[in-house]
Amino acid sequence: MGRWIQIQNINNDNIRPIWSDGHSMRSSKAARGRIRDSADGALGTASRSEPMENIKVLYEDNDIIVVNKPAGLATEGGGISEKDLESEMRNYLAKKKEPPEIFVVHRLDKPVSGIVVLAKNAGAAAVLSKSLSGDSFSKEYKAVVYKTGPLQKENELTDYLIKDVKNNVSRVAKSPGEKGSKKAVLKYRVESEDESSAVLKIRLLTGRHHQIRVQLSNAGFPLLGDRKYGSKESIEYSLSKGIKDVLLTACALSFDHPATGEHMSFTI
Repeated sequence: MGRWIQIQNINNDNIRPIWSDGHSMRSSKAARGRIRDSADGALGTASRSEPMENIKVLYEDNDIIVVNKPAGLATEGGGISEKDLESEMRNYLAKKKEPPEIFVVHRLDKPVSGIVVLAKNAGAAAVLSKSLSGDSFSKEYKAVVYKTGPLQKENELTDYLIKDVKNNVSRVAKSPGEKGSKKAVLKYRVESEDESSAVLKIRLLTGRHHQIRVQLSNAGFPLLGDRKYGSKESIEYSLSKGIKDVLLTACALSFDHPATGEHMSFTI
């Protein structure tokens, strides 16, 4: 297991090194001329101001902004007194004297950190939104789960989920035919593990509300730091290790650029 066995006081910042060696990006020739590798490893335009301190801009051009969203920040709809990614990025553009237009085309749960692409105009938003259901738009995640038994090294989970809008939770349906249920599929691979926990790399094949958290909890492997879907044992274990955030991050994102059509890939 190496570094992961040293679990004390773990959080999203100190767990990230076992998942990756930093930020990286592959893109079209047109995009390469507009990006740089900054001192902290973030990628973006050659001259820019930053949004709020803990939001990292990985890439930006006239049509899109790719950012690393921190845990604890809603993607949108944060409320009157609560910040969210959408409003922060509007403010960021306004400070640069650019039209403060931001279009959210996909979301990460508030407790989840990781890569998000935002559109800067309606045309780019329409193209990206249409691509969400295709093969060109791909998301991968890293998660740390609590083990209640042996984990298969690689596995595919298929469930049918029902979303409770009022309470902002989802659950596994009692049967595939239950009213309101939608098919949810993910694949995972174990990257490292010890007796109590494991680091998983996850690929979503569908995009359902709280999908990873619900499916893994249902399979008997709740995420560390997840008080909403965790078991009594996983919550107590997380608290004993000082884990306060849900240990889930969107670590890789690939999509076709909405204007150039070039395939772009980002990892953290």
